[in-house]
Amino acid sequence: MSENLLEVKDLEVIYKTDQKTVHAINRIGFTLQRGETLGIVGETGAGKTTTGLSILRLLPERTGHVVGGSIIFDGTDLMKLSEEEMRSSIRGERISMIFQDPMTSLNPVMTVGEQIAEAIIYHSESDKSSSEVEARVDEVLEMVGIPAFRKKDYPHQFSGGMKQRVVIAMALACEPELLIADEPTTALDVTIQAQVLAMISELRDRLGTAMIMITNDLGIIAQICDQVAVMYAGQLVETGTLEDIFVKKEHHPYTVGLFGAIPNLNEETDRLSPIDGLMPELLKLPKGCFFAERCPHCMEICKSVPPKAHVNGTHRITCHLFTSKDE
Repeated sequence: MSENLLEVKDLEVIYKTDQKTVHAINRIGFTLQRGETLGIVGETGAGKTTTGLSILRLLPERTGHVVGGSIIFDGTDLMKLSEEEMRSSIRGERISMIFQDPMTSLNPVMTVGEQIAEAIIYHSESDKSSSEVEARVDEVLEMVGIPAFRKKDYPHQFSGGMKQRVVIAMALACEPELLIADEPTTALDVTIQAQVLAMISELRDRLGTAMIMITNDLGIIAQICDQVAVMYAGQLVETGTLEDIFVKKEHHPYTVGLFGAIPNLNEETDRLSPIDGLMPELLKLPKGCFFAERCPHCMEICKSVPPKAHVNGTHRITCHLFTSKDE
């Protein structure tokens, strides 16, 4: 059995309408081992959520298209499975996703217990009795810190943090091998955010679930991830272990900018240090480095030639600053 649970190779995704084509994901690749956590970090619009949706084949039916690459999950190319095979044996059962907004992830006219039970019944290999399903619903609710008697309540009767716990319970009901968490704490206050992150980490360790954490918060990455992928304009500009990204001195200029935008509690300053400019228009991407227009180290070659990857052990940086040293 391969150690790699997930292998994404040269993935390309576009959103296409009659008027325009958006190049959302541009030939990215990464691997994830069993029980490991990968953090994907970057600005809004970088392609993080699209990456997660692509793995589960949940892109918008009419506009979202995977036009290149492969997604290998436990030896199976997910791109070659039928929609029925994805629905019956992959989504919810082996790969689950915690969506960004719990308000839109729950059905307002069904109790939370009914919604969790629906996933359990659909993915159950044997016909479970109603009492067995009820027992499992109680178990997963208690697991995420919600009293079992509240299974008869509707989503509007829960706070934002409690709704997110219900969504996590639904995602973990069938004990998936891979959990994709798409900014699961964005809508929560700081205290509840910390509680939810601690709960996700504890459940991940207890169940042995691999996880992809999608976020724009480097603090969350540092807290729970083993591997890190920095995404910009649909590309992975830097990947490596947590130590590679947070300890080593060599970094992609975009990664440096992300760290520079974090406030330092030990220093008094009038303003934060944002990265100047905006991401390139994904309708018409630059010929060279996508970050060139915002990069303080931009060279002439950056404007016309796509950079190659500089690899140092587990650390990979796609930037002309480092590949020029390799030559």
